[in-house]
Amino acid sequence: MKIFPAIDIKDKKCVRLVKGDFDNKTEYEMSPIEQAGKYKDHGFKNLHIVDLDGALTGETVNLDIIQDIVGKFDLKVEVGGGIRNSDSIQKYIEAGVDKVILGSAAIKDKKFLKESCEKFPNKIALSLDAKDGYLSVSGWKENSNILTLDYLMEVNNFGLSRVIYTDINRDGTKKGPNFEKAKKLADISNCPVVISGGVSSLDDIKNAKTLKNIEGIIVGKALYDNDLKLEDLINEI
Repeated sequence: MKIFPAIDIKDKKCVRLVKGDFDNKTEYEMSPIEQAGKYKDHGFKNLHIVDLDGALTGETVNLDIIQDIVGKFDLKVEVGGGIRNSDSIQKYIEAGVDKVILGSAAIKDKKFLKESCEKFPNKIALSLDAKDGYLSVSGWKENSNILTLDYLMEVNNFGLSRVIYTDINRDGTKKGPNFEKAKKLADISNCPVVISGGVSSLDDIKNAKTLKNIEGIIVGKALYDNDLKLEDLINEI
């Protein structure tokens, strides 16, 4: 089981949002680079980074910070947030990022997703961010009429390296992930699934371990708020 501590970057700071709401955010004192170093020091090998400025603008706003993190620490980093063209993907791969996460751009344009998977084999992760079963796009500000499972079936053979499933209603709430929906996705997915949204306890990690085709789990707010201790979490890897 891979555990991905999360770093969300906004205005050069670590922040956490509740249900993706930019007006409901908490800022933390530790910088993204310091936070990454803390995770590395505790023995973590994977890291999930979202460029929230990028999600809003469609640009690689915090590329310099992410380059620093990749350069300083031997971590497998996956990065998402506003990645909408091949140039942005190329920049992140050249920076040493392990996986580039496509979300809104992939959902709005399946051809872009397919071409990206072909051009950057084993590098493209697909973010499926869902609210009440339907995908959300544009930094979660826009709901689509696309059912999450239907969309995955359409792109399942594109050569994705990973699917990241987030239940938006759980994100930042620490109420536990939506294991039921995650299991349905994992059952049909041709690639491993990573669960995100609402992780709050070691029991959530243990539950994820029992599910088939679940590669890992992303932990965010519960770590920042010390509901989950890094020392306890590392034992579950």
